Amino acid sequence: MLLGLTIRDVVLIERLSLAFRPGLCVLTGETGAGKSILMDALGLALGRRAEAGLVRPGAEQAAVAAEFAVGGNHPASAILDKAGIATDLSGTIVLRRIVTADGRSRAFVNDEPASVGLLRELGDNLVEIQGQGEQRGLLDPATHRELLDALAEHEVTPAALARAWRDWRMAQDAAAEAARRLAETRAEEDLLRHEKAELDALAPEGDEEDRLAARRLLLQNAERLGETIAEAIGEIDGEGGAQQGLARALRRLERARDRAQGLLDSALTAAERAANETAETLAALTAAAQALELDPRALDQVEERLFGLRAVARKHGITVADLPRLHESLATRLAAIETGAEDVIALERAAAAARERYIEAAGAVSRARARAARHLDTAIAAELKPLRLDKARFRTVLTPLAEADWGEHGRERVHFEVATNPGAPFGALARIASGGELSRLMLALKLVLAGTSSVPTLIFDEVDSGIGGAVAAAVGERLQRLGSRLQVLVVTHSPQVAARGAHHWRVAKKQGQQATVTSVEELDPDTRQEEIARMLSGSTITAEARAAAASLIAGARP
Repeated sequence: MLLGLTIRDVVLIERLSLAFRPGLCVLTGETGAGKSILMDALGLALGRRAEAGLVRPGAEQAAVAAEFAVGGNHPASAILDKAGIATDLSGTIVLRRIVTADGRSRAFVNDEPASVGLLRELGDNLVEIQGQGEQRGLLDPATHRELLDALAEHEVTPAALARAWRDWRMAQDAAAEAARRLAETRAEEDLLRHEKAELDALAPEGDEEDRLAARRLLLQNAERLGETIAEAIGEIDGEGGAQQGLARALRRLERARDRAQGLLDSALTAAERAANETAETLAALTAAAQALELDPRALDQVEERLFGLRAVARKHGITVADLPRLHESLATRLAAIETGAEDVIALERAAAAARERYIEAAGAVSRARARAARHLDTAIAAELKPLRLDKARFRTVLTPLAEADWGEHGRERVHFEVATNPGAPFGALARIASGGELSRLMLALKLVLAGTSSVPTLIFDEVDSGIGGAVAAAVGERLQRLGSRLQVLVVTHSPQVAARGAHHWRVAKKQGQQATVTSVEELDPDTRQEEIARMLSGSTITAEARAAAASLIAGARP
C-alpha cells in the first residue's frame, strides 16, 4: 500500500508531502490544477522516464519519494533480497528519484543507490496505473496467464505442471544423451572389435615384456654359453680332469687311512665332499648344456612376440605392461555397445512415460483454465453494461500450442481480447479500446480479478472521462467496491465518483508573488461537500449544488 508521497521542485510543485490510507482515495481539482503533475511525480518514483522538463524552473533538481508498506511474502521483498538491499524493520519500502536540470537522474531504494531498472521492477509490483496512455499490467499479455491461473480452481497446480515439464525434459535429455553416446560408440565398433581381436590373439600378460627381453638376451648368447659350459665340463670330466684326479686321490688316502692313525680323516672327509660337489657341478653343467640345446627357431619366436607386443603398445600410445588393461577396456566398451541399445530403449520408455504425465497434468490445467475463462468472461460481461460498455464483448482466448512450443506453463497461450462494437473483430485490449473505454474496461477487469493480483495499489487517472450521470455513478460504485479490497487512488472530475471516496484530496493551483504553484489539501467532511458541490455546479456554488453534494455523499456510504 502507498503510505506517502513526498515531492520537491517538480514542475509547479515546490514542496508537498501527502499521507495516504487504505480504501478509495480521490483527487479532484479544476482542469490544469496539476493533478497530472502528481501522476508524473509518482511515475518518477516508480521508475518511469525522467525528463529535464519535470524540474521546476529555477530549481537545480527535482526529487520524489514514495513510501510503501508490504507484507513479508510480497514479491517486492524477494526482489529486494535478490538485489541485496535490506528491507526496513517496519516492513516499508521507500523508492526515491532525483532528476537534475540537465535531465540526469539517480535512483535509491531504502536510501541505497539503485538502478532505474530495479526501481521500475519494484514499482510494477507495488502500483498499477490505469489512465490515458499509462495503462500497464493487464494490458501486457504476459500477465494474462498468471491472472487466469490465480482465478482458476486447479486440481493440478501450475507449480506441479512446471515440475512435470522439467521431469519430462530431463528424461528426454537423458535418453538423447544415451542415444548420442551409443551412436558414437557404434561408429567405432568395427575398430574396437578389430583391436580386441588383435589383443585376443596376443593375450598379453602384465610382466611379459621383461621376461621376453631376458629370454631373448639368453638366447642371443646361447652359442657362446654352450662353448663355455663344454669347456668347463671338459676341465672337470675330461682326461686328467678334476673328477678323475679327486677319485685317484681318494683311493690313495683310503689305502693309507689305517696307517695314518686318524691323521687323514679330515682330509678324507673334505676330499669326499669335494668329489660330491664336483659331481653336482658336473650334473648342473650338463643340465645347463641340455637347456641350451633348443629349437633353432626359439630366438626368432621370442623376438617375434616381443616385437609384436611392443608394436601394438606403440600403436595405442601405451606401454606393453598396460596392454592387459587396454584389452579389458575394449571388452568392456564392446559389452556396453551390446547393452547400450537396451539402456536407450529403457530411457526412451521413461521419457515417454514422463511425457504422458506432463500431458495429463497439462490437460488438467487446461480444463481448469477453460472453466476459469468462462467464469471470467461471464463476470466481466456482467460489469460492462453499467459502465456504458454494453456493446463491448470481452473474451479470454486459450490458443493451443504446437508440441514444440509446449512448456512449463502448459500447452496453450492465454490472452484477453475485446471487441467494442457489434460486428467488430476482437483484438488486443490496448489496440481496440479508446482511452475512456479502456479505463472502464480495466476497472471491470480489476473488479473481477481483485483477489488475484499481488499489486496492492491501483491508480485510475480520469477513468470517468467522457461519461456522466448513471454511468459515472456505476463507475464510482465499482471503484468503492474495489477500494474495499485494495488501495485505490482515482483522479476524477466526476462528483458521483468523488462522493464514493473514503478519503478526498483537492488539487489547486495558486498564484504566488513570484510563481504559480500547485498545492494539495486533504478535505474534511465540510470542505469535501463544498468541493463536490463545485464539481456539480461550477465556479458559482449554489444551495442546490450543496444539497445535491450532500445527497451524493449520503447515498455513497457503504
